[in-house]
Amino acid sequence: MTARAALLLVAGWVTAAVSGCQAGEDRRGVECIAPANAGGGWDLTCRSAGRVLGELGLIRGIVRVSNMPGAGGALAYAHVVARRAGDANLLVAASPATTLRIAQGQYGRFSADDVRWLGAVAADYGVIAVNPASPWRTLDDLIRAWRADPRRVVVGGGSAVGGQDHMKILVLAQAAGLDPRTIRYVPFDGGGEAMTAMLGNFIQVFSGDGTEVRGQVQDGTIRVLAVFAPERVQGHLGGIPTAREQGYDVEWLVWRGFYAPAGLPDSIAARWADRLEAVGRSSQWARLRTETGLAPLVVTGAAFDSLVRRQVTTFERLSRDLGLLP
Repeated sequence: MTARAALLLVAGWVTAAVSGCQAGEDRRGVECIAPANAGGGWDLTCRSAGRVLGELGLIRGIVRVSNMPGAGGALAYAHVVARRAGDANLLVAASPATTLRIAQGQYGRFSADDVRWLGAVAADYGVIAVNPASPWRTLDDLIRAWRADPRRVVVGGGSAVGGQDHMKILVLAQAAGLDPRTIRYVPFDGGGEAMTAMLGNFIQVFSGDGTEVRGQVQDGTIRVLAVFAPERVQGHLGGIPTAREQGYDVEWLVWRGFYAPAGLPDSIAARWADRLEAVGRSSQWARLRTETGLAPLVVTGAAFDSLVRRQVTTFERLSRDLGLLP
C-alpha cells in the first residue's frame, strides 16, 4: 500500500476520532503498535519493551502488540493521528525509518508535529556486509571495486528506494567521493530476503543493521566490512572496524523508540517518558539488549523530541543533496 493510499483510507476518520479518544489511562492495559509485520525491528521494540514494562510493574495489565504494516509506517501514523488522539494507553514503535519518511514527505500532510515523541531505549547501527566468499575483505576493497566499475556492484537492503538501507549506501558513496547516482540498489521485503539474495550471489553487497546480521555473523555465513558507529561496538560485532576508522566519515544510528498520539496531557506524556527511562536503565533491559544485539541508548522527553526534529531536518537536507527530493 502506498503512503497516499494509507492516508486516503483514514481520511474520513478525523472527526469521529476526537470524540472517541481516551482522556487518561485505564485498566485496559497498553497497546503497542508495530507499523510492520511480526519479526521486524519495530515488532521487536514493542515486544521487548512491553515485556520489561510489565516486569518492572510500570503499567497495569499487559502490553498488547498490534502489527499494522503498510507504506513503511504511513498507515500506522495516519491511524494514530486520525483515530487515537489523546489515547494514553497507546505506544507506537519508531526508528529513523519513521523520521526519514517524514522528512521525505512520505506521510503526506502529516509531520513530526502530529504526534508526541516519548523516548528511545536502545540503539542499533548500520552495517555493510558481503558474502564470505567475496574477494572484498575490507571496506577499501569494496570502494576500489566501485571506483573501477560502479555498475557491476549491486547492493541490496530491506528498505525501499530512498529508505534507510539505501540512504546508508548513498552516504557511504558520498563520503568515498563516488557519484551516488552510479550506485545500483535493489530493494527487498526485509533484511532477511536481501541477505538470502547476497548469499545466492544475486547481489554482491548487503546494507542493513547490526541486529539483522547477528545470527549470520555468529555462524560465519556473512562478512561484515564495516559498522556505521562512532566507535567499535561490543557483542557479535566486536572486533569489526567502523567505517570512520577505515577513513570514511559515515555514521548511521538506528535508535529504537516510541511515539504516542497527540493530545496527551503533559503529565501523562512525562509519565511515559519516565517509564521508558526506567526501562532503558534497568538490568532486565540490559539483558534483553545483550540477547538481541542492541547497544545502550536512553533519550527521553524533551531531549528525544529535539533529537527527532533535528533528524528530520538533517534527513530532508541529505535527501535533497542525494537527489531523492526536488
